[in-house]
Amino acid sequence: MLASEAAMTKSYLTTSTGSKAKVHRRKHAIPVIKHIAKDNDQEKQEVLTKPIELSRVIHFLEDPLAATLKERQIFALKKVVKRCQQGFLLKELADVFKILYICAEKSKDHPEYTSVLCDLLKICRLPFLKEKTSDEVTYAQTVKESFSQMGFLMRVPNAEVRNQICHSIISVYSSVTSKHSVDGMDSLSKPAAASKPAVASHRFSKQSMRLHPTSLGYRVQLLEQSGLAETLVLSMALLENQPAVKLQVLQTLQMLSSSSDVNCSLILKAQGAQQICFHMNEPDPSGQVLFRSSEILWNLLERGCKEEVTAQLSNMDCIMALKEAFLHQLLNGFRHYDFQLRNDLLVITTLIAENPKSPLIESLFAKQLILFVTFPELKSHNPLVRNLKLSYNNEDFEMKRLLLNLVVVMSKDLSALQLFKEGHVVLALLHLVKPTAAPPEGQSGPRNWTPVQQEELQLQALATLATVAPLMLDDYMICQGNTCLLLLLEWCTERDAYFGQGHSFHGTGGRGSKKAQMRYCVRLLRSMVSLGNEAINQDLFDQGAISQLLVIIMQMEGSPEEEDVITLEIKADIQLILSALCENNPHRKELFGSEGVEMTVHFLKMSTEKFYSGLGHNKLILSTVDCVWSCIVGCYTTEDVFLEKEGIFLLLDLLHSSPRNMQNVVLGTLLELCDNPKTMSHILAWRGQKSLTTPGLLLQLWRQEEAELGVSRDLYGRISDPKKPILCYYQEEEDSQVSLPANRPSAAVMDVSENLRSKIYSVFCKLGFEALPGLSTEDYITLSIVTRYLDFKVGEVWEEISKELSLEGVRPVTPDEEALDTIAKMTEDTARRVITQQSSMLEQRDKEDVIEEKRMYTEIRSNWKQQELTAQSWEHFVAKTSNYKILKETKEHQERSIDSSRPKPKEAIFHPTQIHGLQITKFCGRVMTVESTPAHLTGGPLANTELALERVPIQGGALRKLPTATEDPEYFNTVSVK
Repeated sequence: MLASEAAMTKSYLTTSTGSKAKVHRRKHAIPVIKHIAKDNDQEKQEVLTKPIELSRVIHFLEDPLAATLKERQIFALKKVVKRCQQGFLLKELADVFKILYICAEKSKDHPEYTSVLCDLLKICRLPFLKEKTSDEVTYAQTVKESFSQMGFLMRVPNAEVRNQICHSIISVYSSVTSKHSVDGMDSLSKPAAASKPAVASHRFSKQSMRLHPTSLGYRVQLLEQSGLAETLVLSMALLENQPAVKLQVLQTLQMLSSSSDVNCSLILKAQGAQQICFHMNEPDPSGQVLFRSSEILWNLLERGCKEEVTAQLSNMDCIMALKEAFLHQLLNGFRHYDFQLRNDLLVITTLIAENPKSPLIESLFAKQLILFVTFPELKSHNPLVRNLKLSYNNEDFEMKRLLLNLVVVMSKDLSALQLFKEGHVVLALLHLVKPTAAPPEGQSGPRNWTPVQQEELQLQALATLATVAPLMLDDYMICQGNTCLLLLLEWCTERDAYFGQGHSFHGTGGRGSKKAQMRYCVRLLRSMVSLGNEAINQDLFDQGAISQLLVIIMQMEGSPEEEDVITLEIKADIQLILSALCENNPHRKELFGSEGVEMTVHFLKMSTEKFYSGLGHNKLILSTVDCVWSCIVGCYTTEDVFLEKEGIFLLLDLLHSSPRNMQNVVLGTLLELCDNPKTMSHILAWRGQKSLTTPGLLLQLWRQEEAELGVSRDLYGRISDPKKPILCYYQEEEDSQVSLPANRPSAAVMDVSENLRSKIYSVFCKLGFEALPGLSTEDYITLSIVTRYLDFKVGEVWEEISKELSLEGVRPVTPDEEALDTIAKMTEDTARRVITQQSSMLEQRDKEDVIEEKRMYTEIRSNWKQQELTAQSWEHFVAKTSNYKILKETKEHQERSIDSSRPKPKEAIFHPTQIHGLQITKFCGRVMTVESTPAHLTGGPLANTELALERVPIQGGALRKLPTATEDPEYFNTVSVK
């Protein structure tokens, strides 16, 4: 052994100079000789146990003079393998992979190096070893480069080497470490003798305690950063004649892509999805290539960029490969594994169909898939389905659902509609929608889907029709789709032994009932009527859809079941269907009738607290308002019934309490109802909280709208800028340097339709601007702006016209320019007059406040005076009870007051009077006889008039009449003439 070591040492020190070789002998220093003399046996043992240096091995392998020493090089390499049985040190990785590179180069001419190369690669399965914690950071770059070089070793044409590389890569993702303890230096070199000195053994064991394997996360992270996945994909081009190795590479790629997004990105960078799809149908005795390929594509779709994957697969070659694989599994598969693989390929095809650039139709694959969609509902003589039989197991059921989903995806491509028409897709879907009657007891029907599967397919067919039927109206009408859906609705309202399972996505909330079927049926009807196709709507109307829907919604409302999201959705959809059917058709509005009005009034009475329940009450109330607008407004008979049911009051209550985004619709409905003359009295009679009137509510909404729009107003609500009386903030922020196209409305025009102000102004035009009840000074200030809203808006439009002309460099002719200036000045003058009017209103309010304050203070003084008098009266009363003298004086004063208040009796006094002519006057039961008319006018004697007053004695404070000897019976009714 010593002789061989000496020979190797001699060869390392040999250098070639020209054609001669010179050998230099090493001279030993004196301290070394002294050390040998001190302990010769111990030194010999250290020489025996001294570890081999990798740098010397590299030098030995690269030395041109050692090129012929193949056995010795292999011997040295085997020593390296033996030394590193427990793993490679991080600090030695660079040397190790340089040795691997040299072995790979030498294996091209000398296959003997291949076995050593495989042995070294096998050690790469083990975790790398670190002496210090900082080694992971220090040698991170070295580890990444080592992984990269491992991938480059795939160029070695040896199958065993390639397989070993794949196994080593897979083992990196394994958290299982070596079962043996990491023997540091003991594993690096074992002594030849059976016994070792105790000192050396102790030193080696202490060093072994410092070696630790690197963590799994560290290895995985650096492997991802090395780009090894991309290298493996590129290496597949070298494996055409090695199917076993290709399968191993696919397994490795499956492992890399299953747990790392970075690896998926690297695989896609190398066009991995396309390359894998190209070779998925190659002959494979094991039958695993197709499975591994589909799993890798699945991982790329889940963890990689979905758009990138579908883009790589959207070419004719990939589509044809998928088509071949799917048809082979569908027609020839018989195992559960084959059925699952078939469904996986169908999912991948569906994802590719989402790409509008995929040649799915051009490859005729789409036509064949549509044929399978309609099987077994429709019979066909096509060879593909002639002998095809379904086992109706879970995998076949899953395939059927995937095919229905594929129809929805393909419907986005209008070119696929012709294939749907040729394949009678709508007819097959309507066939699935029809309720299936259970076979009679004691009889077994033909083999078919189970009730649970039938329910899920029925619901998914309804959902599919909601997408496909609006695109294929002719087929829908030919197949009598409306009749089928109305019959399904009737079946949903029947009470029978049907029990919905509600297990699927579409069956949510329908367990134990037919609620799920009704939900999707109503949703499908809503999709059809919302198209506005008169033929479809008329067909529904002729079949009595309005009355049927009204009965259904009132039955649901009267049901004792608790409301949920699905129930509210069904109610809202029914109302939307009714709105679409009755809109712009007075005859249908009349048939909507009192039952429809009762329904809308019932839902308008909904509590506003439910708006924020999260179940959908806000959508229901919006659909109710839309139903009022479309089914009631425009028909006077229906409007009168709505007014009788106090519908206007309910709309005003809703306007007062509804959220901001709902007020526009409610106010628009009120405005439409104002065309009915009977509506005005209802609007003015409404009273809200704190005696709020309708004009006050509208002006309050106006102020809220202007505050939200950022209109400039002062503290009291007056116009602050007469040049911009109603300008919004977004109109000011709009870029005035850009001229708008002719087909785009300006900001001033858009403002009319986007907020409430125009509708509020229109309602006031119906109500009038004067003699409105329940308005405060603040309301009158706002009303002055509302009154001039149209003038201000016209001024805004003309101002925008002037800016547009200036931006386009157009100068109007002089008369037009003067007209524009006049209009602008008139708008500003109008705003200033409104400001003056508002200021006078504020002054008048201040005066009224002062008067009211004075009146209040006067009332306060009178109240205090009354309190003082009451206190004095009480003090006087207390004094009377405690002092007799005061009591006596009070009594005397009271008697005197009584005597003074009694009237004294008087005798009647007669005053003879002569009055020319005669006049008769009656005063309070007394009769006066008056002779008047002067004699010089009548020529008669002078008339004497006597005024007699009765003597009325006063007794007991009452008037009593004394009897006379001769009382005239006509005393109170006649007049005596003398």
